[in-house]
Amino acid sequence: MEFKEIQTLMQNFEDSDIRELEINQDSFQLYLSKNKQAHKHEDIITTEKTEQIPSVKKKANEQLTQNITAPLVGTVYLQPTPDADPYVRSSDHVKKGDVVCVIEAMKMMTEIKSPFNGIITSICVSNEELVEVEQPLFSVQEDKNND
Repeated sequence: MEFKEIQTLMQNFEDSDIRELEINQDSFQLYLSKNKQAHKHEDIITTEKTEQIPSVKKKANEQLTQNITAPLVGTVYLQPTPDADPYVRSSDHVKKGDVVCVIEAMKMMTEIKSPFNGIITSICVSNEELVEVEQPLFSVQEDKNND
């Protein structure tokens, strides 16, 4: 896709009532969204503080706390169905590749898997919350031997 075509497409998207647009063409991928997450005043303060804190922290015993973040904008589901148990709870042990939640974007469900072994120390989002790209979903105390 040519740059002028992309510019025209983006302007048409901005002028339209469409909320989200995704284009996948050969090796080209474009995702546009007008969705914004409403924040309460306390959330904004918390977010500002969180952004100043690195997502990886060294502990005294050399274990790391890392965040599992959202790879895309969408609605997060912490359980497979409304009446099912959550994928994970705080203090659960997860292995690399375990599904920790699902994000729905444009009626497509994307499984979010743990990129490492560790223990869930906190769940940073609520079920059915709209999440942004790179928003922390879970904090995980990574296992020392993360093989």
